[in-house]
Amino acid sequence: MAKQLPLSLYGARKGDVRTQFAALCYRVRRGKVQILLITSRGSQRWIVPKGWPMEGKTPAASALREAWEEAGVIGKASETCLGVFSFGKSVGDAGDLACVAMLYPVEVKTLAKKFPECAERRRRWVSRKKAARMVAETDLARLIENFDLPGKKLRA
Repeated sequence: MAKQLPLSLYGARKGDVRTQFAALCYRVRRGKVQILLITSRGSQRWIVPKGWPMEGKTPAASALREAWEEAGVIGKASETCLGVFSFGKSVGDAGDLACVAMLYPVEVKTLAKKFPECAERRRRWVSRKKAARMVAETDLARLIENFDLPGKKLRA
């Protein structure tokens, strides 16, 4: 597989890109995968960390940075995209902006108590099945439910 090169925004505004990079933060406990979900800042619904492309960073590095800022995740991101899901991003009075997010697995080594958005979000570890039920986006739910680590047989 080819190595992902860092992206350049070529001067475009972030809102023009309409692509975000998302982190599927996970850990393995007693042979079972657990997924870390966070709440959105506005509606407090359950989501995964995600954000706009960052100049000079790969998509996976951008996803890892969002996981830190939004959830306090310290870990390692894989450069392999698990898939893409779509969603509407609220942009205030302008309504929703149609977006797609590329989802990258992030193995969580530890969670920080203090992180940039700690006062604005909650976080929760749940099973893959429960995480799939908690998120609103159907495509994201499917990606979460089907997530498995390459070369490892894990229990649901």
